[in-house]
Amino acid sequence: MDERNLPHAGDLWVFAYGSLMWRPGFDFVERVPARVIGAHRSLCVLSYRHRGTPERPGLVLGLDRGGTCRGIVYRVEEAKRAATIAYLREREQVTNVYRESMRSVWLLGDPQRQVEALCYVVDRAHPQYAGRMSLDQQLHHVRQGHGHSGANRDYVISTVQELEALGFRDANLHRLAERLKGAHEVPAP
Repeated sequence: MDERNLPHAGDLWVFAYGSLMWRPGFDFVERVPARVIGAHRSLCVLSYRHRGTPERPGLVLGLDRGGTCRGIVYRVEEAKRAATIAYLREREQVTNVYRESMRSVWLLGDPQRQVEALCYVVDRAHPQYAGRMSLDQQLHHVRQGHGHSGANRDYVISTVQELEALGFRDANLHRLAERLKGAHEVPAP
C-alpha cells in the first residue's frame, strides 16, 4: 500500500500485536490497549532475517484471518506520519510477507471508540507463511531461530511479558513460553 492510498490524512494509528508492542521504534503521542476483530495473533511466519536465517528459520507473529486480537494501538501525529510509514515498511516489509491494511480497531476501556489503524496482516500466499504448526514444530523453529534482531526465544518471551503487563493472555503463546523457560537457545551458526 502506498501512503497516498491510505484513506485519509491526519494522525496515523498503528496497531501492534507482536514486537511493535514492546519495541515500537517510532515516536507516538498516544498508546492505548486495543482490539481488532476478524483477525488473530498467530505464530505463522517463518523468519529469515529478524529472528532466523533461510538455513535456520525462526518463527514470528502474523495477524491472520479470523478471531480477535488484543494489542496496542499507537497514535502518530500527522507531521511524523510519512517517516513512521517509511520506518515500518523498512522493518516489517523486508520480504513483503505482510500486507498493509487499514482496519477498524476498538480502544479497550472505551468500547464505543474505534479508529482506523494501519495493520500488518500476513499474506497467506507468501512462501514464508507457515500456517498452523504444532507446539513441537513451533518449539523447533523458535529454539533454532537467531537473526538480525536477536534470538527468536527472546522475541516470544518479550511478547508474552508485554501481554501479561497489559493484563492479556494468549493461550498458545503462553504455552510456548512455558516450554521455552529455562531452555537454552541453539547457538547461532
